[in-house]
Amino acid sequence: MGFVKNIKEEIKIIRERDPAIHSSMEVFLYPSFKVMLHYRLAHKLYKSGHFFWARWISQRAVRKTGIEIHPGATIGKGLFIDHGNGVIIGETTIIGDNVTLYQGVTLGGTGKEHGKRHPTIGNNVMISAGAKVLGSFTIGDNSKIGAGSVVLSEVPPNSTVVGVPGRVVKRGNTALPQETMNQTDLPDPVREDIANLQRANSELTNRLLAMEEELRALRKQ
Repeated sequence: MGFVKNIKEEIKIIRERDPAIHSSMEVFLYPSFKVMLHYRLAHKLYKSGHFFWARWISQRAVRKTGIEIHPGATIGKGLFIDHGNGVIIGETTIIGDNVTLYQGVTLGGTGKEHGKRHPTIGNNVMISAGAKVLGSFTIGDNSKIGAGSVVLSEVPPNSTVVGVPGRVVKRGNTALPQETMNQTDLPDPVREDIANLQRANSELTNRLLAMEEELRALRKQ
């Protein structure tokens, strides 16, 4: 993809996914736009074996945008990083098409592996603010990762993951159109667990009260 085509593609992506934007000129101010231009050049240099210059370009991008993308990462079409400050994408990360990352997301390793040590992110995935995906495994297509979640193991396609550590709380997500890629319409497993415990406690209380009534009735006989 040529330089001009890259710019047009980035403008299109940002305009489609950010409702706060009012003109194409604003795109040139976006951290996502700036970092992706730096990444594309750094990645080419990295693939050609020019590791120092690749890292030099990527570190300039970090200083300008607050987003750190290792030049060795493999990124597909349509990546959008909303706001972006604090986003980290590790060297062996693979990102599919039409992925959205929010601020504070880390796609990192655990520090123990060699070789492929960062996650593989499928197509049409949304990873919400502050989420951490750590290790060499796959986040399946059309999945959502909730804000602040820590994901340490494989996520099947079409799943919603929340919590620390992250767990699948919903399966069967359909392909995510951009207008549904929000961070709020996610299940709350802690609230659900508390509600289940409250129901169980109420049932036990009612059974105990019923048994006490039966005992009183027996004593009166």
